[in-house]
Amino acid sequence: MDLKELKYTKSHEWVKETDDGCLEIGLTDYAQKQLGDLVFVNLPMEGDEVAAGEPFADVESVKAVSDVYSPVTGVVDAVNEELLDAPELINESPYEAWLIRVKDAGEREELMTAKEYEDFVENEG
Repeated sequence: MDLKELKYTKSHEWVKETDDGCLEIGLTDYAQKQLGDLVFVNLPMEGDEVAAGEPFADVESVKAVSDVYSPVTGVVDAVNEELLDAPELINESPYEAWLIRVKDAGEREELMTAKEYEDFVENEG
């Protein structure tokens, strides 16, 4: 996957547009490193609505529980159920381990390009 094709949020989620017009959402490498080893993922159900800027899931690491925020408003089209049994896949391959796929995406948070996100992370530390 070309990381330059992805869009990013200030809360460290990535967004990828799929061929069918849906959006896949996952956690960035930066986010998973900050969280540490993930031990549990709580995801929404297919058909649930998500809203831009609002939490749609949470991930639990050995350190803490953290919310995951939706960068868009829409309807959950698919959930990556593989993560329910193997949350460590996010640590192993954060850009392959999407959390949800959203259809009918309307309102979107301000998304950053790969370069903008790289600069944002550098300034955050």
